[in-house]
Amino acid sequence: MSGRTLPPGRYGLAALQVGDRIETGRRHVSTALIDAFAEMTGDRFEIHMDTKAAQRHGFAARVAHGLLVLSLVDGLKNQAGAQFEAMASLGWDWQFSGPVLAGDTIGVVITVEALRATSDDKRGVATLRFDVTNQRGETVQQGTNALMVYV
Repeated sequence: MSGRTLPPGRYGLAALQVGDRIETGRRHVSTALIDAFAEMTGDRFEIHMDTKAAQRHGFAARVAHGLLVLSLVDGLKNQAGAQFEAMASLGWDWQFSGPVLAGDTIGVVITVEALRATSDDKRGVATLRFDVTNQRGETVQQGTNALMVYV
């Protein structure tokens, strides 16, 4: 495992090694962002929409939708200086480890866990590990993504 942090650039399968890392920028999760996601999806569960309701459930503030955070994670990956020469996402295996509250800021470390070529020698699959933390360094989400990439 190399453990190198990838500098800015675009990386295909042949340029990657197991252990390579990308550190993304950070993203603030505002109440306006939570409201917009609720409007778009129709998910208006009370812990997302109302501070007092969230507090009744034991949270200090409104809770961002888990899928909103996952969407932001994918966006942070696609805005990072180092990027994958990707074709398509093949799936996610994901856990919500802790709440992301309105006002939190998230960041992501992406680590290459596995690489495999496909039979056509033009593409392959990178298995990527995502560790999402808030501004206090607490892990709030984590999981893997199988990403089809060009060689």
